[in-house]
Amino acid sequence: MPEKRVEPLMKRLRRPNVQYLFLAIIIGVLAGYGAVLFKFIMKYMQWVFYQDTGDMLHVADTIPLWMKLLMPAAGGLVVGLIVSFFASEAKGHGVPEVIQAIALRGGRIRKRVAAAKIFASAVTIGSGGSVGREGPMVQIGSSIGSSIGQLFHVPSGSMRTMVGCGAAAGIAATFNAPIAGVLFALEIIIGDFGLMQFSPVVLSSVTATTISRYYFGDFPHFQIPEHSIVSLWEFCFYPILGILSGLVGLAFTRTLYKFEDWFDAMPIPEWIKPAIGGALLGCVFAVFPQVFGVGYGAMNQALTHSMDVKLLFVLVFVKILASSLTLGSGGSGGIFAPSLFIGCMTGGAFGGVLHMLLPGQTALPGAYALVAMGGVVAGTTYAPITAILIMFEMSGTYSIILPLMLTCITATVMNSTIDRASIYTTKLLRRGIDIQAGRDRLLLENLLVKEVMTEEMVTVPESLPLEQIIWTFKTENAPYLYVRNEEGRLTGIISFRDIRTLLGERGFPGLIIAHDIASHNLATVTTDDTLQHALDLLTERGVSQLPVLSTTDGKLAGTLTESAINAAYNSAAVKDEISGE
Repeated sequence: MPEKRVEPLMKRLRRPNVQYLFLAIIIGVLAGYGAVLFKFIMKYMQWVFYQDTGDMLHVADTIPLWMKLLMPAAGGLVVGLIVSFFASEAKGHGVPEVIQAIALRGGRIRKRVAAAKIFASAVTIGSGGSVGREGPMVQIGSSIGSSIGQLFHVPSGSMRTMVGCGAAAGIAATFNAPIAGVLFALEIIIGDFGLMQFSPVVLSSVTATTISRYYFGDFPHFQIPEHSIVSLWEFCFYPILGILSGLVGLAFTRTLYKFEDWFDAMPIPEWIKPAIGGALLGCVFAVFPQVFGVGYGAMNQALTHSMDVKLLFVLVFVKILASSLTLGSGGSGGIFAPSLFIGCMTGGAFGGVLHMLLPGQTALPGAYALVAMGGVVAGTTYAPITAILIMFEMSGTYSIILPLMLTCITATVMNSTIDRASIYTTKLLRRGIDIQAGRDRLLLENLLVKEVMTEEMVTVPESLPLEQIIWTFKTENAPYLYVRNEEGRLTGIISFRDIRTLLGERGFPGLIIAHDIASHNLATVTTDDTLQHALDLLTERGVSQLPVLSTTDGKLAGTLTESAINAAYNSAAVKDEISGE
């Protein structure tokens, strides 16, 4: 009897979904220790550059001016060398690279990325780079998840779940927020809330959080002010704060990519650019030490009403400038913490003015600062659920939920209406990758219609009678007939659906000819058009194939089907992946 019970149990343990849970635990452990290692290395790097590991806001006066100007440039030079000669994926905020790997490479990420990202981001933040820790930890955790998946030969369909486990573990361990880590992975990285993805991601996130709490304790990241709704009138102000947070988030996104364009256009070696960005950042840091690194010290001051309203307002733009210099020049770090900082200053300034005008009807400015942190995150990432939950977990207070929901949803809806791409997907669109379409547009832009089209088609003259048209459909087994005039030019298309209503006609079928039946509102492409243009036209018209006209004389040259485009895309994607390894 016992043997009969053990055998089914062993079979269940060998099921893929059970095995993935064990892999999720392994990923959570490795990502959790990766987060611990990253924090220690980041602290060590700050000591290497400044001989101090405390919050820079409190020790800035003791640091010489030359050090403030020189050290960010030195850190940028080190990062530039790492990115240029070891792993280019370590550049920037990392999350778009993970999304790209899931969408286009089956979740496969090079194993060296984790090590490169840990060191590059630690150097950037330790030397003063105005970036966050979450982007590096998402990429580090995702790289660990991908490596584990490849090691255990996980099928490509399940590889993205492994990558999502790593991303969730990275966020959870970094912010001490396991629920937000899960939602971040499902909402932004995987884009799927299915049960098969949910269970491993939760397990990985909890495992990483447990490890992080063992080393760093379980406590909120910020000094949270007491928050309560003073008056029901405040619910009228939070949507306004949502609009303001959205606009600030949109300004951050656009400024960041303007600086990236500016640095990309510089005719100098890539490895020097982060050093130039660091030198410029040092000038900012010398005047405004609040924007050094992650900036939690300044955020705590804003949350506890220890900062002047004018300074709060100024720091919104200074932080946008500092983060754009760091990331635009090629530094390594995340945009989540800068978004929190910008939101904190935005909400603090808004709440300060509001409280001066209506002291009896509004809460203290710190409450608005806390809510706007989530608003700017939602307005940049287009992930309102993640923004709401991460602020709830980081603050540990339930009373902010309703204001957070109003603010985050307002910011997300407004910004996604203005610009459909978030701060993450904008970077991919600039590379020609449309994640919503699930394709790399750049591949299709480099393929021409004449390379894929077929010349096998059935053409008929305009004067062909209805009976012969029906006979042609029967004998040729063609979905469409292409109607040409005496000069050989395309004038229309006939589908079997066009003649179906005429099959029972009695009387004068000989008087009905091809020209009368054909559809003349044609969507066509030329031999020199790109496959991306053809695919856009197919999608717009809702058809499965297009007639192809010769670029030279405008005559019918062939036909292009959607299946042919898909085959060409898959072939090009495989070749691109092989060449990039």
